[in-house]
Order: sequence, then C-alpha cells, then structure tokens
Amino acid sequence: MSDSGTTFVGPLGSTIHCLRADPETIAAVAGLDWNERFRRVCLDPVRGVITLMAPSRLHENLAGIFDDIVDLAGEGFSTAVGKLRSPRLRGEGDPSGTGMEPDCAFYVGDAALSYLDALAEGPRVADAFFERNPPDLVVEVEITRADRGKIERYGQLGVKEFWRLRSGREQAAVLRADFFALERAAPPRSVDASGVLPGLTPEDVCEAVEKVRLSRGPRDRREAVARIVRRRQQASFRLREEGAGYETGRAGRMAP
Repeated sequence: MSDSGTTFVGPLGSTIHCLRADPETIAAVAGLDWNERFRRVCLDPVRGVITLMAPSRLHENLAGIFDDIVDLAGEGFSTAVGKLRSPRLRGEGDPSGTGMEPDCAFYVGDAALSYLDALAEGPRVADAFFERNPPDLVVEVEITRADRGKIERYGQLGVKEFWRLRSGREQAAVLRADFFALERAAPPRSVDASGVLPGLTPEDVCEAVEKVRLSRGPRDRREAVARIVRRRQQASFRLREEGAGYETGRAGRMAP
C-alpha cells in the first residue's frame, strides 16, 4: 500500500474507507471476499484506489428508488430497460475481481433488449454480454472526496451517461441531481437533459425521487414517474409544433 488510507462518513451517512495502492497490490487483493463486510467495493488499478463502503440505510433507499425511476421512465417512453444493480465494471485487460461498482446501472433501448435476450439464454451468456457491452447509464447516489476521477473512469469504460444525486443528511430537504454525457476519449460534459431517457432533466429526477420516497405503494410510484414523463413528452411535442410552424413560415416568406 502507498499510504495507510482514510476513513470518513459520507454526506448520506455511509462509512467509507479509502486506500491508495499500486496496480499490482490491487490485483493481488482482488481475490479477497471484500463484500463479506462492505456492500460497495471499488478496486480500481487505473486510479490506484481501493474504496470500501458500508452504505447507510438512506444510501440504499435512494439507490433502490433509482431502480424504480429509470425502469418506470423507460416504460413511459416506450423503451426497454435492463437493470444491473451494483455491477462490477472493468476495462479490457484489468485484473479479474477489480473494477468500478456503481450504485446501479442500466441498459436502455436496443442494448436492453439484447441484454434481456442474453438473460433468457442463461447467466453465462448474460455475463459474456455484460463483459462486452458497458451499460448506457450509471447512477451514484453518494459522491465523496474519495471519488475523484470516478466519472472520467466510467467514460473510459464506455458508459454513455452518468447521473449523481447529491444531498445532505436525512433531515436535509433539498436534493440535487447532475447529469453528465460521457465519451471514451473526452472529458465528462455536464448536460441539462438526458440523452439516454430523452428529455428527462435533473429537476425531473429530484421531483420523482421525493415523490417515490414518500409513496405508499406501486401505484403512487408509477404515477410519480408518469407525471414527469408526460411533462417531457408534452414539452417535446410543443417544440416539434413550434419548429414546424417556424419552418413553414420561412418557406412561405421565401415563396414567389
């Protein structure tokens, strides 16, 4: 190990242990059963970081909520969603057992359909598909000072979009979400709306999170997400109408 590491409490109350190590050391310890004590484990030989998290109840609650939000939003937009809860993402050539471990990840659209077909053929086929195809969307609900460089790393691994949720402790009323478009060879780019779930905004997601947190059952959860989907669909329809009107007007002025 290159240093003794640090231990601290994250903004949602999770306990995080962060250690710096060289790639060889990380590869050597990857075979240990870290998950026996820590629910979230990141062994990243590229950044030289071992992060061990014992997530708080609030952390786990919010991660589960995102499963509902993305799944139901996909249904509202009539696009398939394949859920991957806390997968281990690693680059080609990275040692077995290492990798990034987001709170949740998703295939969306055609990739989701292909993943669901692979699942139907059995775990081995699904695992092989996952090894070849990074998820479209990755979500983290508790970003800490130990996560420097994490967003860039997801981009290098081929993830298309990254969402993060930021909040204070449980009593804090304000949630904030940030969306980033990712590319392998470019820095993360902050965006105002999702490209994976068309038009969905960070504000939409925060609203849905609050509603789903307080929901009393599946019907309430479905309606909370359906409300933001309808809003985006109506906004998209208005933009198309305005665009068509503008183009028509231009054509009319140009006509002899």
